[in-house]
Amino acid sequence: MRASFIFGEVFAGLRRNITMTIAMVLTTAISLGLFGGGLLVVQMADKTQSIFLDRVEVQIYLTNDVSDSDPDCSGDLCRNIRADLESTPGVVGVEYLSKKDALVDARERTFKNQPEYADLISDNALPASMKVKMSDPERYGVIFDAFEQRPGVASILNQKDLVDRLVNVFNGLRNAAFALAIVQAFAALLLIANMVQIAAFTRRTEVSIMRLVGATRWYTQLPFLLEAVVAALLGAVLAVVGLFAARPLVIDGVLGDLYDVNVFAKITASDILTVAPLVVLVGVGFAAITAYVTLRVYVRE
Repeated sequence: MRASFIFGEVFAGLRRNITMTIAMVLTTAISLGLFGGGLLVVQMADKTQSIFLDRVEVQIYLTNDVSDSDPDCSGDLCRNIRADLESTPGVVGVEYLSKKDALVDARERTFKNQPEYADLISDNALPASMKVKMSDPERYGVIFDAFEQRPGVASILNQKDLVDRLVNVFNGLRNAAFALAIVQAFAALLLIANMVQIAAFTRRTEVSIMRLVGATRWYTQLPFLLEAVVAALLGAVLAVVGLFAARPLVIDGVLGDLYDVNVFAKITASDILTVAPLVVLVGVGFAAITAYVTLRVYVRE
């Protein structure tokens, strides 16, 4: 009997304040959607970093004189550089690319899907180089310090720097999404507090009567708290549905080409399912806490 009464009061209160309920559900959905999007960006950044770190190589470009005079790396200068690289701790492989090999690599791998750019590369544009695969990309400094000033070395490219820049872009997007989510969450909290106060005010007479006949304060205030929780739960569910809808309609459309060339790790349905419980928990938890504090501070009956 008590449970049916409480839930009846909850749904009656939600219908009575229907416009505020809708506003709270939508605001909560937007804030939680942004929060969930931020979590998905974090996951994408982590997976993208893992993908690239597995393929990270340090590339040592040789000077033009070495590239032109020693196409097969048989001369003492080039051969010694390669031998010293192979004996460096942490190096698991060294691949030599002559000027011809570098041109083929650029046209067939780097610009494989962009032939218009590949055709612009002249036959003499790229120097010879050595691709160094390391067991730990963080040890790039060892290679840089040992070979930066080495005769025959023109420059050293660390692909990990590019990965770090890419991850920093994702971190910026994540921070922006979280900042917007915080603003929306603040608006949602204000709506929850207002809804609880208005609901308690409109039913102050019946609450007073219930208190006179012996009902506890917790019993009379529980329906108001549950109203906030139900509205937040609806907003959380709407946020999760929005994430599922945004994935094929927006995210895949914008990043589809980059997914195909493995520039970004793909956001999957399982990723959304992973963050969904946290989105719901945060939404419901904050709603319950806000409603409880509001009732304790502003509602004295």
